[in-house]
This record gives sequence, structure tokens and C-alpha cells, in this order.
Amino acid sequence: MKYLPALAPLAALAVLSLSAHAQDDPLRTRPAAPALPPSVPSARDVAYPGTVSLTIDASDTERGVYRVTETIPVSEGARDLILLQPSWLPGNHSPSGPIALLADIHFWADGKEIPWVRDTVAVNAFHLALPEGTKQVTAKFAHTSPLQTKEGRVTMTRDMLNLQWEKMSLYPAGYYVRRLTVQPRVKFPAGWTVFTALDGMSRDGDTNSWAAVDYERLVDSPIFAGKYARRWDLGHGVYLDTLADEADLLAITPEHLQTYRNLISEALTTFGARHFDHYDFLLALTDHMGAIGLEHHRSSENQYQPKSWTDWETMDWDHNVVPHEFVHSWNGKYRRPADLWTPDYQQPMQDTLLWVYEGQTQFWGYVLAARSGVQSKETVLGMFAAAAAKYSEGTPGRGWRSVEDTTNAPIIAQRRPLPYTSLSRSEDYYVEGALTWLEADQIIRQGTGGAKGLDDFAKAFFGMRDGDWGELTYDFDEVVRTLNQVYPYDWAAFLKTRLYLPGQPAPLKGLEMAGYKLVWKERPNAFDKGVTDGNKSLDLTYSLGFTLDNDGDVTSTLWDGPGYNAGVVNGTKIVAVNGRAFTKDILKDAITMAKTANAGPIALLIRRGDRYETVEIAYHGGLRWPWLESGSPGKSNGLDRLLAARRK
Repeated sequence: MKYLPALAPLAALAVLSLSAHAQDDPLRTRPAAPALPPSVPSARDVAYPGTVSLTIDASDTERGVYRVTETIPVSEGARDLILLQPSWLPGNHSPSGPIALLADIHFWADGKEIPWVRDTVAVNAFHLALPEGTKQVTAKFAHTSPLQTKEGRVTMTRDMLNLQWEKMSLYPAGYYVRRLTVQPRVKFPAGWTVFTALDGMSRDGDTNSWAAVDYERLVDSPIFAGKYARRWDLGHGVYLDTLADEADLLAITPEHLQTYRNLISEALTTFGARHFDHYDFLLALTDHMGAIGLEHHRSSENQYQPKSWTDWETMDWDHNVVPHEFVHSWNGKYRRPADLWTPDYQQPMQDTLLWVYEGQTQFWGYVLAARSGVQSKETVLGMFAAAAAKYSEGTPGRGWRSVEDTTNAPIIAQRRPLPYTSLSRSEDYYVEGALTWLEADQIIRQGTGGAKGLDDFAKAFFGMRDGDWGELTYDFDEVVRTLNQVYPYDWAAFLKTRLYLPGQPAPLKGLEMAGYKLVWKERPNAFDKGVTDGNKSLDLTYSLGFTLDNDGDVTSTLWDGPGYNAGVVNGTKIVAVNGRAFTKDILKDAITMAKTANAGPIALLIRRGDRYETVEIAYHGGLRWPWLESGSPGKSNGLDRLLAARRK
């Protein structure tokens, strides 16, 4: 209720009376809300009658278009059919189905074209009125892959493609997707190699077909295909299927290839079981096709920068997506939060336990990368340092927003850029979640004298039922119950405090318990250097409070940091530094010089829009990048032991 200024009681009553009378004003037309159309039918756990035929022509790499023909049988006597394009996509944690990319949509009933109507609420639903006696409906349409990044993720280039079935298919409403059977086939450019986890592949010319499969398994089995390709057997039924922009980028030394074999052994040792019959790493070494890191039960979609193998040490920072997505086969695909499992791609998902699904996966992604050698220990320590810095100095939004509330970020923000991410927060359940799980690991290790750790939780929680290739759901109480089986502790209070309450202390305790501390140096750690060099950026978050690109354009600003307070915000261009034309080195030198006694403020000539102005930043703290420093140099401590190889 709006505040009313102090009035005598009778005057206040008169105001309220007038407000009530206004609702009956005959001169104001007030419409009533119309009824919403009937909702799309909920999914039922019954078999769909017949097999859907899905044929995709993916050979038009010049124009980046996938042409789809889909035939859907219908029940005898059916007079209507609702077809859905998947909306809530697994692994995206949000309703992110690219509805706008479907075009030139037509439907035929037994050879005769019939009209369709899009649902006015569920706009991914197509309503078809079927002529009497219809036995099957054929849909024909185009999926228009983005041609440039501003249109969305590019999935097709002249040399490779990433076909995701859910983005170029429709399915009948009202059924569990695991009860829909689909016969898939795809035409590819001549001579291309095709990789997927689907079973029963056969080839007729340039067209590949696979055994009929349920729609859930189909959606979970994307395709990478390309001109320059190679496959390696990593053992244990796991394969590394790689595409590249050029053939020479596929060169990998035996030593570096061995790290991926180590990764398989380390993961199986950690989880003690596996929940796939075979597994394919789908990896693209490219900067032409869009970046991706997406988990599936029996495969993963991964992208590295083109020279991530040929310049292995330089690109070490870029290698973590493979161990991260592999962990998801256990955490996220097999064990899945109950409110994230849905029977189809229409029922909304609830993201409340993403701090387990993604947060613990982030933790194991770091740990297994170091244990296997896919990334160096130095790089992984740099990743932990970057995380520690972000949540100690780089995220003032922790004061108002909890980690658990950031699990809503994929739905709220749809992974779009935000003006002040440090204040609004983004998907911090990943990395702050990982730091929380590190603390949990150290609590267990200290409480058991080193006899147990989070590895024991991983075996008990993710490694059960060896050979089960389904989905086993869980809730918060089961997480707590399993932790208590490993080591009795007030885990419910621990998790609720760290993750569900805002304004908590910086999550550094796990690192400190593990024998390391956050320190600051005037040069970036191995991970930060790799990221900034790779992105051609300069991260001054912990000095001037902003990040900028090679041309001096500010790409992110720390809320209430020195730059922010001087008016240097996103979209600002730094033109000159202390009267000299901007370069990154000149700006770094100015920050260093400002440390000297009696140094004045740093003067920046900036352009924002069509206006130029000089701003002064009175900062004298020097260059600052985060590092982790051992509390026992030369001696192994808790974090050293956690990152050490375990494989047998």
C-alpha cells in the first residue's frame, strides 16, 4: 500500500472512500481478462503408436541450412495433432529452444497439404486439424543455422557441422519422450567423417542411418561431422572423436594423448562405476563453428581453440571443458536432481540443485584435469585462485544474492550479457559451488584424519549401480544423507549457510584448510595469463576495476570499483593514458608508476558514444592478479594431495 501522509482520521477515510468509488466510474472502460487457450497436454508414460521417420539433409554447407522431412504416424480416427519443438533443453537449464530458426514450415496429411496454427501461449506448439482417415503427417521445414555470431551459435561451416536433433525436429505432445521411437537418417557433404554415440550406423552413399531409437536417447546423441577428422580409442569403451578447421591441427603428441587416457582411468577410479556402454568425446578444434561445452550421457560436445593441441602448453588454460563434461555422465545425466528431470521438453525444469549438478562437476573437472595431466597443476591452481579472487573482491552482489538463487540465472538472464554482472551475479553455482565442495572435502579429510574425502562421497552417490544407463534422481536430503554416511557432520546447516544465505564470508576456508592462501602479485597466474592472451584482453578487475580488449574498449566493470566510480563503464573506450595514446602496456606502466610516492591520479581520455572527456582515477595499489601460495613450500599439503594422480 502506498504511504499516506499524516491526515486526520476522517480525512484518511475520505481518501479511501474516493479510491473505492473510482472503481465504479462509468466513464472508464475496464476489460475483463480473456480465458487462456487450453494448455498443451501433459506427457503420459505410454508408448506412441508407430515410429517417427526423421530425415535431415545437412549437405548445404554453403548456405548453412538443414532441410528436414519428418513423418509422424497418427492413431486411427485421430482428428487433431499437436507437434512440439523442444523448448526446455537438457543441459541448458532453461527454455532455450531456438524456435525462431525453424522456417518454411509445411504439413501434409497423406499427401495433401493441411493448414497449421501456432499456439498463442506455447509458441513452440503447432496445432494441426487432421482430415478424416489420416494415417500419417509429413512435416517439411528448414532449420536455418546462424551464419554469424550475432545471430546465434554457428553450427555449420564449410568444413564441419554440429547437428543437434532437438533443434531440428518436432515431436507429438502428450507422451514421455522416452516412449517415442524415431528412425533417424542424415545426408552429409561427400566424404565427411561422422561421429555420434548413436548405435547401429549404416551408410548409403552420403546418407547415414542409425537403428531406431527413443527420442530421449536421440536428443542426447548429437553429431559432429567434418572434412578433417580423426578418432582415437582411449580404452574402456571411450573414444576421442575430433574435427578441425585444418588437417594439421589434429596433430597431438603421444604424451598429450595419454592425458586423455589418464582422464578415463582417473574418472573410473573416482566414481568406481560407469553408467554408459560406450562414450564419445566429440571435440572440435575451431574458431569458425561456435563454442560449446554440453553434456550427454554417452557423449559430450566440446570445442577448443584451433591450436589447443599444436600449442599445448600455451593453450593449457583451454583444456578444462573435456574433463568437466565427462564428469557430467555421472553427475547430471545419470544422477540428476529430481526437479531437473522432466518427462518431455515442455514441462519446466527447476534448477534449485545446480550447485550439485554443476558445482560439484566444476570441482571434479578441476581435480580430474590435474590428476590426469589434461591440465597442469599450475593451471588448475590458477583456476582456483581466479575463483577465490572473484568471490572475495570481485562479486559485491554476494551481499544481496545467494549462490542458490543464482541457479535461476539461466532462466532469468538466458545467458545474455549483463551490464554489471559483479552486482547482479550470474551462474555462480558453478565456481562458488566448487569452492564450497572443496571445503566439504577438507572437512571430511580433517575429520577422518585423511582416511576419507569427497572421493568417498563420489563413489557412494554417483558410482552406485554399475552398468545402469538410465537416470537416478535425488534431492537435497539424499545429498545430506550420503555426506553423513561418509562423515557425520551438520551438513544440512553447512550447505544451507554457504549456499542459501547471502552476505556470507568469502569462500576461502576450503583453500586455507587445504594449505593454500590467496595472495596478490603484479603478474597474472598461468590460467589468467592464458585466458587474457587467448582473448586478447587485459583484466584489471583487481586494480582499476575493469577489463578491456586490445583496442581499449571496456568489456566489464567492477561495481563500485575505481573505474566505476570515475565513470569508466561498459562500452567506454580508453583513448589515451596520461596524455599518451592507449596501449595495454602503457596503461599497465601507468598503474605501476602510480604506486610511487607523491604520484598523482591516472588520467584517462575516454570516449563514450560521441563524447570525449578526461577522467582521473586516484588508484595507487599497483597491478594485482590473484595467486595461490602454499603455506608449506616444498612440502605436500591437502590441496597437493587432492590434485595428485589416483589411477591404478
